[in-house]
Amino acid sequence: MDALSAQPAWALALAGVGLMVAATASARLARWLYAAFLRPGKPLRRRYGEWAVVTGATDGIGRALAFRFAGAGMSLVLVGRSPDKLAAVSGEIKGRHPRVEVRTFVLDFAAEGLAAKVAALGDSIRGLDVGVLVNSAGMSYPYARYFHEVDEELMRNLIRLNVEALTRVTHAVLPGMVERKRGAIVNIGSGASSILPSYPLYSVYAATKAYVDQFSRCLYVEYKNKGIDVQCQVPLYAATKMASIKKASFFAPSPETYARAAVRYIGYEPRCTPYWPHAVLWFLISAFPEPIVDRLLLNMSVGIRKRGMAKDARKKTQ
Repeated sequence: MDALSAQPAWALALAGVGLMVAATASARLARWLYAAFLRPGKPLRRRYGEWAVVTGATDGIGRALAFRFAGAGMSLVLVGRSPDKLAAVSGEIKGRHPRVEVRTFVLDFAAEGLAAKVAALGDSIRGLDVGVLVNSAGMSYPYARYFHEVDEELMRNLIRLNVEALTRVTHAVLPGMVERKRGAIVNIGSGASSILPSYPLYSVYAATKAYVDQFSRCLYVEYKNKGIDVQCQVPLYAATKMASIKKASFFAPSPETYARAAVRYIGYEPRCTPYWPHAVLWFLISAFPEPIVDRLLLNMSVGIRKRGMAKDARKKTQ
C-alpha cells in the first residue's frame, strides 16, 4: 500500500488504463476462442424452419452450404442459372440424403427482367416454411483492372448480381419469415470490404460487398425483435471458381471446409468471419498501418492485372 501511495497520480491512472485495456483484450480473446472452437451451432431446422433457400447453389460456398443444410435434415430450394448443374447437385444431395426434399429454381441473376423472375421465385416458395435464406450468388472481376478499364457489361453485372439480386431475393423471402416470426438470413459478403482497408483494382466489387455488409447490419437491427437473425459472413479467400483459386490451402479453404465453420455461426453475430484462420489474418492485417497494407494490396493487384492481360493477349493470338 505504501508503494502505491508513493506513486504519482498520473502513473496510477496510466496503470489503471493499462489494466482496463488488458482486461478488455483478454475478454475479447476469450469470446473469440469460445465462438471459434466451443460454441455449438444452432439447431437450424428446429429453430428457424423446415426449408432453406440457397442462391448460387451449384458451385462454391453456396453448394457446400446446401449439403450442410441437407445433412441437418432441412429441405432445400436450390437457385441457380444452369438447369443441368441444378439437376446434378439436386441428384447428389438426394443420393446422400434420401429423406430430404429438394426443389430447384432456374434464375439467371445477370439477365434482364430480374424483378419479375425474383417475384416468380417468391411465388414458388409461398406456403413453404422457409427458415434459412443464403444469398451466395455473386461475381467478381475476371482479373484485376483499374476502374476506368471496367466496361459497361461487367459493371452492370457486378451491381446486378451482388446488390440488386441479393436485395430482391431477401425482399421476396422475408415477408414469410415475418409472418412466422422466425428465420435466418445469411448474406455472403467479403473481406474485401470488411477486413481489408482497400481492395484496389477491384473497386466496384469491393463497393458492392460493402453494400451487403451495411444492408445486413441494418436488417439485423430492424428484424432482431421479430425473431429473424440476419448475418453477413465475410470470408477472405476460398478455393472457389470466383476467386480463381484451384487448390485449397490453410488460408484459402475448400468450400466444404468453409461451410463446416459457417453453419456454426448462423444466428449469432451480425457480422462474422467463421473460418478461424481468416479471423487471425484479420487481426494481423489490422496491426499494420493502413498505408502499408494499401501499398501491398495495390502491388498484388497490379501483378494480377499484368498476368490477366498477358493471358488475354495469348488468347487473341491463338
